[in-house]
Amino acid sequence: MDDAEFDEFYTASFARLVGQVYAMTGNLSEAQDCVQDAFFRAWQHRKDLGRHGSAEGWVRTTAWRLAVSRWRRTKETIRFRDRAMAPREPEVPGVDHPALVAALREIPADQRRAIVLYHVCDLPVAVIAAETGVAEGTVKARLSRGRANLAALLETDEEVARDA
Repeated sequence: MDDAEFDEFYTASFARLVGQVYAMTGNLSEAQDCVQDAFFRAWQHRKDLGRHGSAEGWVRTTAWRLAVSRWRRTKETIRFRDRAMAPREPEVPGVDHPALVAALREIPADQRRAIVLYHVCDLPVAVIAAETGVAEGTVKARLSRGRANLAALLETDEEVARDA
């Protein structure tokens, strides 16, 4: 990929990737930082980018790994942060229902990632398996369990709303 192709790739996919990583992490500024860092790394490998698969998938996977690494380093400080002073998070781009965003935050990260990649990114199971490094059956199981968990969480939200 030459410089012009990389610029075009960046322009076409940055916002979409930020939305996808945000849906996986639940933190917009963290998603923006991780995607930007992933693009920086992609720039360094732009000559080989896309030869062995999807360039966008490479950047998304790199951004996800960066987010996980950052989360591991900072989870202790997050635990003690004053939540009352935390800024309000904007909604996930492309997801209009606040209950869905809240429910996504409640399910396990591997299920959330599979659901976002499948339903928000519109990736097939085989591509998700390759991108996440697990078997297709594992992706299908995560999708099934994630949907069941989301359904239970969203059903509970509807019951609370009806009772109020």
